[in-house]
This record gives sequence, structure tokens and C-alpha cells, in this order.
Amino acid sequence: MQRKKLAAGNKAARGLSRRDFLRLGAAGAAAGLAGWRTSAWAAGSDAPEKTEVKIGFIPLTDCASVVIASEMGFDKKYGIKITPSKEASWAAVRDKLVNGELDASHVLYGLIYGVQLGIGGPKKDMAVLMGINHNGQAISLSNQLKDKGVTDGASLKALIGKEKREYTFAQTFPTGTHAMELYYWLATYGINPMADVKTIVVPPPQMVANMRVGNMDGFCVGEPWGARAIYDKIGFTAVTTQELWKDHPEKVLGTSLEFVQKYPNTTRAMMAAVLEASKFIDATANRAKVAQIIASKSYVNAPEEVILGRFLGNYDNGNGKTWKDPNYMKFYNDGYVNYPHLSDGMWFLTQHKRWGLLKQDPDYLAVAKQVNQIELYKQVAAQVKVAVPASPMRTSKLIDGVVWDGKDPKAYAAGFKIKA
Repeated sequence: MQRKKLAAGNKAARGLSRRDFLRLGAAGAAAGLAGWRTSAWAAGSDAPEKTEVKIGFIPLTDCASVVIASEMGFDKKYGIKITPSKEASWAAVRDKLVNGELDASHVLYGLIYGVQLGIGGPKKDMAVLMGINHNGQAISLSNQLKDKGVTDGASLKALIGKEKREYTFAQTFPTGTHAMELYYWLATYGINPMADVKTIVVPPPQMVANMRVGNMDGFCVGEPWGARAIYDKIGFTAVTTQELWKDHPEKVLGTSLEFVQKYPNTTRAMMAAVLEASKFIDATANRAKVAQIIASKSYVNAPEEVILGRFLGNYDNGNGKTWKDPNYMKFYNDGYVNYPHLSDGMWFLTQHKRWGLLKQDPDYLAVAKQVNQIELYKQVAAQVKVAVPASPMRTSKLIDGVVWDGKDPKAYAAGFKIKA
């Protein structure tokens, strides 16, 4: 039913100019907002307490829902103005979320948990409001490794064993998604990321430039930078993150718990606008237009063709393999992407423990319940008419065949052969 409604909406949107869309959006805003204010969420007015919000983003394809919420006027429908704020690094996003310079951000899942526990910067109570996307990241290796016969994790392990030198791999933030994905992949093939190689932190838009000058042998980052390494003929994709974990959690809409408590109506309005943008982006018919918008210098600042290919699921690994990937970057998927599953947050904690970032096992479930704003999300989902999964836990099998279901996180974290 959801797909049918969305398809009908996409059909109507097709062929509209951005000016037409905004005009129609403005005309419909009053009706939408009227419906919004008839909801019984707050005792008293549920109008946004703060009507202008600055939401941070890093130049990546998966910043699209924040950008589109603003560019296509979904924010106005809910009585707020979103100003997307382009940031230089995840460390800058963290600092600005902590000090309140940003109201919210497109942000790494694991960054929010790192700040919550004080292992990724100053300790502060944080909030995951909703998921922004699943899939769409990649681990890229340099062409110098390819010239030595490396094509995948197993051949990388063989080379490291045969040719002794310092091998360097980059991720984007110590407690973030890309660090955990890179470590997991290396360990799957018997490479200990804490002992056998060197890992460094590099901001996403600087990955390709750093590989070009030989500062690293590989990196894990979001698109379009994996595709850009191939476009620039300096590297190839060894594995996509959806091959590592189909429908893995990736970026979230995050903020501080203080912001949620101080501005609950604004928080819901922000979430509703981003949720509607997510629906719009997930329609294949809209993706070319979205790629065109986010390719600009104000946002991702990359060639539109580099963004669009993998955005549509058209993959080329830069090493002779092309395929249509059904598990490409998803922003909505009937709400499955956006629901903040507790088990997703708990997984990051298990990996923080595995790699020594956490010295003791936390109360995994209690931390996830505090950070992931499930009740708030349910309120917004009901208003925007998005289905909510029956359980806050989900089950996944990762690339090494190990199943994660959130039932025994302590045993899961301790069960890996390779760890810190």
C-alpha cells in the first residue's frame, strides 16, 4: 500500500520543475500544518518552538535527505526552515553538536554513541532521532595493491603476509560506521586492524586526494568517494558495505538530548520533513533530479555522473566487474530504513568493546533505549503515515556468517576470534 501511494505521488511529481514543486508545496503547506497541529502530542500548542534550524552534513551522497528537505520545501510544510550546513569533518560535526552550534546533523551512527559514552569526544547525552540511510558505502583499495594481485580480503591478507611493510587504511571517525566496517572486514580475513596494519582518520571528501598521493593503501567511506576513486583511476572497490552487511545502519539524524527536551515540537517537525524527503528520494524516478541537486558545489561538489551511477544501483568495481545491485543506498524502504532499531545502536557498542574503545561491557540495551528516540519516532511516523516495525530488534547475518540479533550483546562482543 505504501509503495502504491508513493508511486502515485512520484507520478504526479514527475515533470514538475522545482519552482512548480515549491509553489504546490507552499499551497499545500497550510493544510499539512493544520493537520499537524490537530495532533495531540503536547499539552498546549505543538507549534515548533524554534522555526529555523541549522542541520549539519558532510559532502556525501547520503546527505541527500537533509538537502532535499530544504531544497524541495518539505521543511516549510511543517512550519520550520532547515538550513543545511556543510561541515569539513565528522570531528567538526561532533563539536558543533556538543556546543549547540548545530541544532542537528546528518551524522555517523557510531559517532552519536561514542559521544554518549565519552569515548569519541566530550561526554554528552545524545539522541538518534531516525535512520537516514542503509547501504551505499565501500572499502576501496589502491591500484598499487591491484598491481600486486590484490582483489579482495583474502589476497590482501596474503600480500601482507608476504611483503612486510606498513600498510595504511583510512576511516572517517574513531567510533564511526566506517571504522567499524573496515575493522570488521579486515578481521574477517584474518587481518587484525589493531596489530597488523595502521589505521588513520581522514575526512570523507579528502579520501581520494590522499590515496592519489600515496598516503594510504585503502579506505572505507560513503559514496560518491568510492566511485570517485575509480573515476580518477587511482583505486578499485574491494567490497561494498552492503556485501558486508545487507541493509546495515549508516547515517542517522542526530542531535543532543538537551535539544530534544528543549524543543520537542521543532524536533518532530524536523524529523517529519526529513522523513518526507526520504520518501521522495527513494523513488527511482526522482533520483536523477536529486543527484543533480546534491552534486553542486554547495553540497557534495562531485560530478553528477559519479553520484548517479551507484545512486541507481549501477555498480562497477573498477576491476572488471559490473552489476546491478538491488541493495544500493536506500533512504526509506517503506520506513524500514528510518526506524531507529535498538539492535542497530547496540551493535556499535559491541564493536566498540571488541576493539578496546570500551574497557567494560556497558548496559547495551539501556544505553540504546536512552539514545534511540523510538517513542518520538513513532509519533512522527503516525503523523506522516509511515509503517513502524513490530520489534525494535532485527536479525542480520554479516559477511563472516555471524548472526547479530541483539539478544546477548556481551557474548557477541566477546565471541570474535580477532579483537583488541
